[in-house]
Amino acid sequence: MLSYELTRNVQEIITPEELEAVLKGNPRGYVGLEPSGRVHLGTGLIIGNKVKDLMNAGVDMIVFLADWHAYINDKFNGDMKKIRLCGEYIKGVFGALGIQPRYIWADELVSRKVYWEKVIKVAKKTSLKRAKRAMSIMGRKEDEAELDSSKIIYPFMQVSDIFEMELDIALGGMDQRHAHMLARDVAEKLNLKKPVALHTVILAGLKGFGRMDPIEAKMSKSKEGSAIFVDDAPDAIKRKLKKAYCPPSAEGNPVLQIAKHIIFPYYSRDKFVVPRDEKWGGDMVFKSYEELENAYVSGELHPMDLKNAVAMHLIDILKPAREFMEKNDDIPRALGWRG
Repeated sequence: MLSYELTRNVQEIITPEELEAVLKGNPRGYVGLEPSGRVHLGTGLIIGNKVKDLMNAGVDMIVFLADWHAYINDKFNGDMKKIRLCGEYIKGVFGALGIQPRYIWADELVSRKVYWEKVIKVAKKTSLKRAKRAMSIMGRKEDEAELDSSKIIYPFMQVSDIFEMELDIALGGMDQRHAHMLARDVAEKLNLKKPVALHTVILAGLKGFGRMDPIEAKMSKSKEGSAIFVDDAPDAIKRKLKKAYCPPSAEGNPVLQIAKHIIFPYYSRDKFVVPRDEKWGGDMVFKSYEELENAYVSGELHPMDLKNAVAMHLIDILKPAREFMEKNDDIPRALGWRG
């Protein structure tokens, strides 16, 4: 039976039985991150905390800094110096948040002849149609390969990364499902180790998604007003949450999602305080997310009180990442994020 710590915020495990089996040995897992910009809550506190959960379960976790993948994906206009500086930034804010995995750069893999042999073998076992469908893992549409054929190489590289590092577990959001399923299928064809796939929930962007596909409307650093970044100043967090979509329901509610998937499971499992003026009844204290959701949906808790409380908790949680950035303010300047 898999523990709560392993399964929290995991939307899909392919397969639970395989995961139980690999955990009996000395498993190696990874999550691949493009050094492409500032780290938002989905990467820092959903994926980041799941990395810690797996490490606590005895998994040798690797954060794979996909510098060449970012180059293919046109991040920082292909400026490799900036891409690698962004990778160092990711390492820094992860460390500040208590996430201490091993790091491997894609550059270490692409220098090996055997790696490119795998890329070719993966490509030979994959149809063009399926490769194009897998381009969603990089936030691209299928027809973009018509303009820049390097994009079609990306899925083959991601699958080959998994094989080259001899991974037992591949971690990612639900948006990485196409790549992980391709890796599992190709592994059978090439008689290679088939990775267990763990897919976390996707945080909605602050503008919400209503009936839209949640993957399409996920929190994204490239969408204006969509994301809270782990190094955001307190005033920025308050301002963003004040403007956030917050319908009178739990479905598609990004503010409640932050409470459900970040604050309760990792930081305030038994006490979530909502500060309120005495004239409105004083502070409210919730011992579970379910209590909070019920109070909100019933109208007992006002949306602005919920937003203020979530902001207060996030400001406290993210303090170490802000302090890291304050001490390393040359990074945002060099990457064009500030000043």
